[in-house]
Amino acid sequence: MDLEARPTAEQVAALPLGVARAWGLDEHVRSGPKPGLTLASITRAAIDLADADGLEAVSMARIASRLGYTTMSLYRYVGSKDELLVLLLDAVTEDALREAPPVTEGDWRSALRAWAEEQLAVLLAHPWILSLRMQGPPMGPNSLAFVERGLKAVAPLPLHPWERMAVIGLLSSYALSEARFSVDAADSTLGYGEQLRILVDPARFPALHAVVESGQLDDVRPPPSGSVDDGTRFGVERILDGVEALVAPRLARPENPSQST
Repeated sequence: MDLEARPTAEQVAALPLGVARAWGLDEHVRSGPKPGLTLASITRAAIDLADADGLEAVSMARIASRLGYTTMSLYRYVGSKDELLVLLLDAVTEDALREAPPVTEGDWRSALRAWAEEQLAVLLAHPWILSLRMQGPPMGPNSLAFVERGLKAVAPLPLHPWERMAVIGLLSSYALSEARFSVDAADSTLGYGEQLRILVDPARFPALHAVVESGQLDDVRPPPSGSVDDGTRFGVERILDGVEALVAPRLARPENPSQST
């Protein structure tokens, strides 16, 4: 962060739990830091534990044991587990940014599609994110960088600032919903279609019964890591169709609405 723009101590204190530490604004690391132990190594060890055994496996004691330090050593870098969870979410977003290609200039549909699919891939690679209690809108440096990436994708369109945020918010919510559905489906002994065949009475639910009997729900399962299934892609495309329908009349006008108001 630019030192000239560095916030005051009062402003830092007003930030949500863990956010100041994510931005490197917490200068009060307790005395006696251990050589080789860093905030990044603590965060990475926690992510590895969560990926392997779920979020419930993440504890300060297990992280310390994995790194070869005492539990108290970690508290010199992280104030609490709740604070650590904020850092975890920002760290996995950094991984997504590192692997993402540059935003395609001018091709807003491709750029937004890629942005939504990148978010879904992160959620499916780290399903424990879905059990996190979100403490508010994105605030970490990597999370905001990901928001910036989405806004750059939609920037060519004649949209007001709040509309741009609404577009990426809609895609983000859709990705989150699809990830939840995929993970829940993977946890079921029977496939979704098989379960509905047990429950759906054709007299009571004729429309749903027709879909179940078509077999379209028999293959509902998480796609391979890093990929997006046809059903999810269909939903993303329909959201993008809606955005295109919104901006088409504006693009046809001699003067487009201001993008800065």
